[in-house]
Amino acid sequence: MSALKTYPVEEALKAQKSLRQAAGLEPEQFPVEAFVGMISDEIELLRKPGKSDEEIAAIVENSSAIRVTASEIAENYAEPEQRHQGEHA
Repeated sequence: MSALKTYPVEEALKAQKSLRQAAGLEPEQFPVEAFVGMISDEIELLRKPGKSDEEIAAIVENSSAIRVTASEIAENYAEPEQRHQGEHA
């Protein structure tokens, strides 16, 4: 049995960016609902020790060009059962 290949998300994004550019496509855009859904694992891990949604929004904003509010995080957070559907199918 071969070892499971894994790649850091940063490298996957670099590859996707290059492929989209080669295909003449604009960068992929995500609505806030999809973005918050994608980062819900990290939100959960930060909430456990007591980080507020305001603090989480500040981390996102201080590290990227993404502007998300605490209320958008609260409204669009995906519960574990919602975000892991189909992973073990």
